[in-house]
Amino acid sequence: MMYRSLFPRDWLAELDRLQRDVQNSFQFSPSIRGIARGGFPAMNVGGTPQSVEIFAFAPGIDPATLDVQIEKGVLTVAGERQRQHAGPEATLHIDERFEGRFRRVVTLPDDIDPNAVDAKYRDGVLRISIGRKQSAQPRRITVQ
Repeated sequence: MMYRSLFPRDWLAELDRLQRDVQNSFQFSPSIRGIARGGFPAMNVGGTPQSVEIFAFAPGIDPATLDVQIEKGVLTVAGERQRQHAGPEATLHIDERFEGRFRRVVTLPDDIDPNAVDAKYRDGVLRISIGRKQSAQPRRITVQ
């Protein structure tokens, strides 16, 4: 993680940091897959021959408030992270924790079975497992 002083002394370094922050804020992915790096929640998407596995890292979220949908080959994960106050007398110097509404969208392969979905939230990680259609499963054919 980058070191950030609360009281910057080098104004050129601070100007450089500001320029990087502005550039990073405009680096959105133009695809349907959602926001590029830095989106919330962070996601890992992978697969096996039997399923597509999606991991969304969203600590501090009430699982009952998560909205997970599959429609026309697109997975949407949405929800809201509530603000947690440090107290009325606390002065906040740095606030890097995301709060507010979020939405992530992932395109899925054509061979998924939308009726074979399992979603579990544990220890701040949402795991979504989507089975592949039986016709897409690899199978061994015996030669006679």
